[in-house]
Amino acid sequence: MPSVPPIPMAFNLIGINTVPDGVVGVYTIFSSRYEPVYVGKGYIKERLLRHLGGDNPCILERKPTSFTYEINSNPDNREKELIFRLKPFCNQRIG
Repeated sequence: MPSVPPIPMAFNLIGINTVPDGVVGVYTIFSSRYEPVYVGKGYIKERLLRHLGGDNPCILERKPTSFTYEINSNPDNREKELIFRLKPFCNQRIG
């Protein structure tokens, strides 16, 4: 777990493009009220761009405005932990 809290970035093309290419880890997408919408893992930038493009309609229906991410070469456990703790609207089921 990082020693400082992640800084929210805008969930738009400009914000997503601040994520370096090829970085693996976990990310959380938030609504304007900073409510967790979705937690995911993988190549962060690529996954966020897919979500922005509408690959998961639930995410865009919640009108996301920001995201955070953590670099982690083995993100499986961290993703499960965040889903359990945050209970994001679009993926409350773990696994």
